[in-house]
Amino acid sequence: MARPNPFQFIQQVRSEVAKVVWPTRREVLTTTGMVFALAALTAIFFSLVDLAIRTGLSGVLNLFG
Repeated sequence: MARPNPFQFIQQVRSEVAKVVWPTRREVLTTTGMVFALAALTAIFFSLVDLAIRTGLSGVLNLFG
């Protein structure tokens, strides 16, 4: 495939960028909030799993220690 000259390339880029549907400010804020909320829930979940495993291992090691 032949490479377009720089002028054609810029025209093609502009054409493709014009097709992009940009999110609204509200959509960006909503999505950002959801990402932060899910990150917090994931952190809490893994903290609880870590606590459970640590407590369980400590209990098992105290039985044999």
